Amino acid sequence: MAALRCVLASVLVAAAAAAMAVDALGVNWGTMSTRRLPPKVVARLLADNGFRKVKIFDADERTMAGLAGTGIETMVAVPNDLLAAVADYGRAREWVKENVTRYAFDGGVDIRFVAVGNEPFLRAYNGSFDRVTVPALRNIQRALDEAGHGGRVKATVPVNADVYDSPPGDPVPSAGRFRADVAGVMAEMVRFLNRSGAPLTVNIYPFLSLYGNDDFPLDYAFFDGAGKAKPVVDGRVTYTNVFDANFDTLVSALRRVGFGHLPVMIGEVGWPTDGDRHATPALAERFYAGLLRRLAARKGTPLRPKASIEAYLFGLIDEDAKSVAPGNFERHWGLFTFDGRPKFRLALRGAGRLAMPVPARGVEYLPRRWCVLNPDAGDDVAGRVADNVGYACGRADCTALGYGCSCGGALDARGNASYAFNAYYQAQGQAESACDFQGLAAVVDEDASRGKCNFSVQVVGSGAPPAAASAAGTAAVLAALLLVLL
Repeated sequence: MAALRCVLASVLVAAAAAAMAVDALGVNWGTMSTRRLPPKVVARLLADNGFRKVKIFDADERTMAGLAGTGIETMVAVPNDLLAAVADYGRAREWVKENVTRYAFDGGVDIRFVAVGNEPFLRAYNGSFDRVTVPALRNIQRALDEAGHGGRVKATVPVNADVYDSPPGDPVPSAGRFRADVAGVMAEMVRFLNRSGAPLTVNIYPFLSLYGNDDFPLDYAFFDGAGKAKPVVDGRVTYTNVFDANFDTLVSALRRVGFGHLPVMIGEVGWPTDGDRHATPALAERFYAGLLRRLAARKGTPLRPKASIEAYLFGLIDEDAKSVAPGNFERHWGLFTFDGRPKFRLALRGAGRLAMPVPARGVEYLPRRWCVLNPDAGDDVAGRVADNVGYACGRADCTALGYGCSCGGALDARGNASYAFNAYYQAQGQAESACDFQGLAAVVDEDASRGKCNFSVQVVGSGAPPAAASAAGTAAVLAALLLVLL
């Protein structure tokens, strides 16, 4: 009987760990893709993998229709370009009516948070949203309260981790403070969040600490790096990973303005799988294994031990129309490929068991055909090929061809051109006119993929105008291609 009680206790502990992992875990669903999976397919993908929370970047009707009736707790968002508008209370009230109240019915969308902007104090914005963000936050929460949603729905502002730091002369978490140029607005904002009962939302990316910094120790970016990378010693506290150090720097910054107890929610955290030498499925699996184990155990951080941290993974699906200005990896943050295929193992069900996530069901594909450089094209057309590759990559995703990426160095000059032509052809829904390129291309029914370099066939899902890549990112990709081609 005692043995049976032990077994039952073990089962209950495992179940509780799984429940903790799922309850505290959400995921970001971005839609910056040239061709999108149907929202109902994505909603089923969320449910099949145990996600009970999702964060989106607007309140798009199609996305909301997909979430309706699922019971998935949702964070909708006011985009940055609407912050100035909702700084006017009348506009804020209309926004809440159209994007929250509209879905507040039995079988509607279970909205729990409204993200007011996304990283509005980012250094790169040069203060563009500093004066309107807090007024917008106040107005959205007031409109929620007056519409009767305030007890259930809270307004928050997802901020980038660049809003806080430690002084160069004392680079430890306990010295954390808000960035000088936004210190006043951050103090005002956290004071309001404390009064409204909402958490502060922060986006933390250990990968970005590593990216572009050859001196950053690789193992310090992961949760299993203890003993492998030099720790950061902060008085009596030793930090063995950058996530804990980053989070506690924020906690220290909050303490300095008198709100060290304010709840903190992780709005985005993840690891990309392509677009950089450190962006691989293997490293993503390692990062998520440590993160999810930490969340399930409610270990917290040194300054908030045993705290349950709510986190939204970034992201659900790859987005091939995102700007690559920060780096080619921007289009490869997904746990799943563009068509809902899992990339690596995850412990989504808690208890530390790694397993491949459940793939998307009901995905419809375009016909199995590819656009490639015409086999009859001779070397004398290299200049025209280069121009057409530039055109294709400016309107489709060629990031896999970059240095250190999945196709970088895996293809010859003709293969690079074929990859670019096919990326554009698929993004255009396999339109006949999209595989011409001044007579240099041809449609084939034999898979053009080579090794780990995948030439995709796109999904039937709703088409969206492909966003042009940023000039900086496109130039980086094309430079490598043109050197090979010419």
